[in-house]
Amino acid sequence: MAHPWMTSGIVTTVSTHGLHLLLWLTLAWLILGVFALIRIHSLPFAARLFPLGAIVCLSIALMASIMLITGSLPQVAILPLGLPNLPFHARLDTLSAFFLLLLGVSGAGISIFAGGYFRHSHGTAPGLLCLQYHIFLASMALVTLADDAYFFMVAWETMALSSYFLVTAQHRFAEVRRAGFLYLLMAHLGAICILLSFGVLQGGRWQFTFEAMRSAALSPAWASAAFLLALVGFGTKAGLVPMHVWLPEAHPAAPSPVSAMMSGLMLSTAVYGMLRIAFNLLHIRYWWWGVLILALGLFSALYGAVFAAVQTDMKRLLAYSSIENIGVIFTGIGLTILFDASHLPLFASLALSAALIHALNHSIFKSLLFLTTGSVLHATNQRSLGKLGGLIRSMPWVATLALVGTLAIAGLPPLNGFVSEWLLLQSFLYTPLIPHAFLNMLIPLGAAVLALTAALAAYVMVKFYGVIFLGQHREPSLEHAHDADWLERIGLTWLALGCLTIGVLPQLVLRAAGAVTGTLLGQTVNLGSLFGLLAPISPKQASYSGLVLLAGIFVVVGITFIVVRALAHGRIQRTAPWDCGYPWQTSRMQDTAEGFGQPIRHIFGTFFGMERELPSPDDSAPQYRIRIEDRIWGTLYQPITRNVQRLADWIGLLQGGRLPIYLLYSFLTLIALLVFVL
Repeated sequence: MAHPWMTSGIVTTVSTHGLHLLLWLTLAWLILGVFALIRIHSLPFAARLFPLGAIVCLSIALMASIMLITGSLPQVAILPLGLPNLPFHARLDTLSAFFLLLLGVSGAGISIFAGGYFRHSHGTAPGLLCLQYHIFLASMALVTLADDAYFFMVAWETMALSSYFLVTAQHRFAEVRRAGFLYLLMAHLGAICILLSFGVLQGGRWQFTFEAMRSAALSPAWASAAFLLALVGFGTKAGLVPMHVWLPEAHPAAPSPVSAMMSGLMLSTAVYGMLRIAFNLLHIRYWWWGVLILALGLFSALYGAVFAAVQTDMKRLLAYSSIENIGVIFTGIGLTILFDASHLPLFASLALSAALIHALNHSIFKSLLFLTTGSVLHATNQRSLGKLGGLIRSMPWVATLALVGTLAIAGLPPLNGFVSEWLLLQSFLYTPLIPHAFLNMLIPLGAAVLALTAALAAYVMVKFYGVIFLGQHREPSLEHAHDADWLERIGLTWLALGCLTIGVLPQLVLRAAGAVTGTLLGQTVNLGSLFGLLAPISPKQASYSGLVLLAGIFVVVGITFIVVRALAHGRIQRTAPWDCGYPWQTSRMQDTAEGFGQPIRHIFGTFFGMERELPSPDDSAPQYRIRIEDRIWGTLYQPITRNVQRLADWIGLLQGGRLPIYLLYSFLTLIALLVFVL
């Protein structure tokens, strides 16, 4: 039985101590946001509330991890909210607990950073910005706790609206307003598909709870319709190609903590929604579902990596990198469905564990990188990679922590990005067991595409870090750039430690993912001991130990240092190295962002729509410009936009503004009704 103070006003069905506590913690976010309105224009007052929001994040992460470990799930409750005959239903199970863990861990670092980041220059009043920020956090948590379509859609739309206002915080600029409008339009198109998917899942009954949907008996055609609608709806929010067009516009327009939340947290809620429908509300999965998601995931991953390689805006680069990582996650989901449809639960569990862990990893290292770009932006007032460089000397804290995120997202051990990509590649090795000859020929090509994507992602991160932090300053003003303040450093350090901890002790998150796979698939991989080898199938086939690798790195570095000191006999002299005329080098001689992207533009030229502006021989100050556009936007969305505009213009002719015209419409309508009745 739950405690009396927890059951007041709430009808429970089972012991729901943890669920109620999580709901109260979610309410605490809303209280913090409303409290900020007391002094709506006071930035110091609002800045103090963001770290308090981080404490709520940590509490939610702790609660979720405890429930995943203890196995005291699921928990359900009916809330005293909603409509009279349509109350909100809440449910906490292993899937929602995992994504609450993700939300809490990454949200804590972002919230601490936000306390030192926001300025009056962001347009929206600080108190109102704080309210929108915490509503955004609370709505994402409620999406994972919703147990009926009504509650889910209310939380989903609240998430979309609050994030829209955060994206348009600097609404004075026309490009920000355009980006916000595009984001809101795509968000609502996705929401319509999700709502239709829930309608199909009801199976013709007027019952909106997820429990009723689980028990609905759908034909293969209707189950496939629900799946496809969910894929379009959640794929739009996640940024899958070709529904990705809003993402490269919204992320650069938003303040950096908001970009971090949207990329690291909000995109993960779309992954959660897809998993909820595919593995919890639908009882059957067909092999072609897996092929479809696998193809979309691989294409999105490659597409995002290629476009990230040619970007010259650091936030747009990270936005396309988010598309790449979401593609990797959906690749894991596609493999899971393929294995599950082929009755290979162990390997389905391996693929799903890889997808879940990569979702957690992406939320951490992508949040870290977006926040470091925020520090760079505040210190330099520059987003263009062509005007940055050499910041490692003036911003050592940010440069060091950005290096951790860069190595993690590049998939290098012993950091967290390597763990999930290694698990996913292990999943591909077992695809020959799928009893389908045609798929056995094609899926190895998918493994090759994934390997190519990982190599391109590493290439992109060399460009990102090298152009921003290494070399010389490309602008004289960069010499006066300041490092991050203490709150920003704490937030960045928290996320960097997350990258290192998961990379060194991956068994921690594998156990959390195992709780989810055990519930959804009835199977878990080999979890192993906390400090032992990571061998999800068998140590004889493949194993990894981040702890041993980290210890080996320290041993090699330590021995090298001791040997060098011993050979030098204490006589160490510092001098400038011979470097091919470095004293005469200028920043104009350094490789640029355009130079890094040139090979990719040539190899993957069919991906891009390019416009070149060439100088004439008579120019006194010749300049070469190239503009790269997304072909999908030009070939798919612009024709739709033009046709919708034509239709709107035609409908607008009906509104002549003259009374005789409106009377004529009424008369014609009356005649049409009479003809229809007779």
